[in-house]
Amino acid sequence: MAAWGCVAALGAARGLCWRAARAAAGLQGRPARRCYAVGPAQSPPTFGFLLDIDGVLVRGHRVIPAALKAFRRLVNSQGQLRVPVVFVTNAGNILQHSKAQELSALLGCEVDADQVILSHSPMKLFSEYHEKRMLVSGQGPVMENAQGLGFRNVVTVDELRMAFPLLDMVDLERRLKTTPLPRNDFPRIEASNMDLLWMAEAKMPRFGHGTFLLCLETIYQKVTGKELRYEGLMGKPSILTYQYAEDLIRRQAERRGWAAPIRKLYAVGDNPMSDVYGANLFHQYLQKATHDGAPELGAGGTRQQQPSASQSCISILVCTGVYNPRNPQSTEPVLGGGEPPFHGHRDLCFSPGLMEASHVVNDVNEAVQLVFRKEGWALE
Repeated sequence: MAAWGCVAALGAARGLCWRAARAAAGLQGRPARRCYAVGPAQSPPTFGFLLDIDGVLVRGHRVIPAALKAFRRLVNSQGQLRVPVVFVTNAGNILQHSKAQELSALLGCEVDADQVILSHSPMKLFSEYHEKRMLVSGQGPVMENAQGLGFRNVVTVDELRMAFPLLDMVDLERRLKTTPLPRNDFPRIEASNMDLLWMAEAKMPRFGHGTFLLCLETIYQKVTGKELRYEGLMGKPSILTYQYAEDLIRRQAERRGWAAPIRKLYAVGDNPMSDVYGANLFHQYLQKATHDGAPELGAGGTRQQQPSASQSCISILVCTGVYNPRNPQSTEPVLGGGEPPFHGHRDLCFSPGLMEASHVVNDVNEAVQLVFRKEGWALE
């Protein structure tokens, strides 16, 4: 409140000076005319940004200073974005509108919920599963998130544990003293984020939800002798996530009345294994779609509403998160000439070249400047 009071007082003082100057010039009582510097009219954008959040814009709940500078360039004098922007994160422990409110407060720019893509957001496209009995796991408001995606018949891991307490024998504090009667009235479950590493405010990368998938696949194969089959993989680097992001970029441009199609996407991230790999994989997909038609995809495959208008997805790697140019051993070939370990999902093809970013810059502000220069836009 004190800070706002200072701003109000400063504004009042400037108002007094303005009125005094007008009175001295004999202009008191006449309507004020304000002059603005007018540059050449900006053509509608033909490009958009896919921005990772943690490690690019924020670290945990703290905004990275370069992000504030970047958004001063991205926002016009009316407080509106000059180009379409979508925020793409592999986080999933928050509601979409809550993440949008959090970003709005941190960046000083209004962010709508439909500009935010969480790891599970593309599941809106899996309408054939919305009426089936679905098991959801994770942290945060998992039930609310599932219902927001359109799923109407959801069971959580906690509900499953309560229905079958003998399945949870590891937790000694909750282990039952007597054996309960078996249940046969629990509805059959019909269906069940791939980031292996994440950082936030920690000093080093930590294991993400992809670790759970790795354990699940290993246990399933050990018990059944078969590989666990996925209907869809969401979260970066899945092509499905980038297709969903492209669709939101297109809708955003349509709402703003930008008639020119969005031909180029610039994906800014801090993780070579998810952000760079995913952007380059999607770029490869777009190139093949342009020349040969959309290729067949696996579990991370297409459910796009419309054919892609975009022709390229350019990867830009920043050095404010997982990737550290002073300690790149985890993201570059290891000593002895070997290749780095692949942290992507089992069902994604691995190509070391896909981890090489088109551009490496210090931070997101430099990334925005780079793109504006490439597109011939003014650095406001």
